[in-house]
Amino acid sequence: MPVVALEALPDRILVAPEVAEALGAGRAVVALESTIISHGLPRPRNLEIAADIEAAVRGQGAVPATIAVVGGVVRIGLDAEALGVIATSEDVVKVSLRDVATVAARGGHGATTVASTAHLAALVGIDVFATGGLGGVHREARETWDESADLTTLGTTPITIVSAGVKSILDVPATLERLETLNVAVVGFGTDRFPGFYLNDSGFGLDWRVDSPEEVAAIMAARRDLGADSTLLVTNPLPVDRQVDPDLHERVLHEGLAAATAAGVRGKDVTPFLLAHFHEATGGESLRANIEIILGNAALAARIAVAAANH
Repeated sequence: MPVVALEALPDRILVAPEVAEALGAGRAVVALESTIISHGLPRPRNLEIAADIEAAVRGQGAVPATIAVVGGVVRIGLDAEALGVIATSEDVVKVSLRDVATVAARGGHGATTVASTAHLAALVGIDVFATGGLGGVHREARETWDESADLTTLGTTPITIVSAGVKSILDVPATLERLETLNVAVVGFGTDRFPGFYLNDSGFGLDWRVDSPEEVAAIMAARRDLGADSTLLVTNPLPVDRQVDPDLHERVLHEGLAAATAAGVRGKDVTPFLLAHFHEATGGESLRANIEIILGNAALAARIAVAAANH
């Protein structure tokens, strides 16, 4: 997708001065999604953790650019007031790529998913994006056709995303097959196993491993030279001693799936339902892991962005 020059951006897209200055100078910038702030973390702690995520990026020498729609304006980088709106307002909706224009046209507030964050970041020239876990193919997708828009967006968006794999409540092998079909390049950072979000290892291997930010930066440069127009996915697992206990994870997952079916929860409501169930049923252990995941990914993404800026 073509990058729009900052001076040519429409009024409905506002790039924070710090982010614009860093992009103009060729310095490292890391995009951050906002759905984790509005829908993925409990209030009021979400606002504190959002600041911690940005601090993790700054701590590695990069500029954070949290992305959201505030009052109908797409904001690339949030000031304290805008961050407060996303963290505390009751009328913030979760916006995937298909929803951004509608929310913007209506003057609403929207928290961006992986798909919308990746698209908007790439649009303004941000090369690296940190998230927790990607969406993917849902269990029972053979009957429901339920697949996250994250996947198709990654197939058409030239950006590097750091994640802990895909959310472990999804159909991981089917998601890996779709990533391959969509030409999304997947590498493991310090591992040749695909992470399982809350789990260190999803049970599936990877073809490619990298062990330094500089290796990732070299791949990014080669992809630019060769005209790759899909995403480079860098998977960053939780350490084994920080993962959720696998037996606990398996039990809570099956309980949550059964509860979702019994409650008639379907489509895009399944993921937040299951994540909320995990938080309650694991006594906060999944929340602890979720926070460690995004902080670790933010720091790694910043290291990659710095290496890419210096490449």
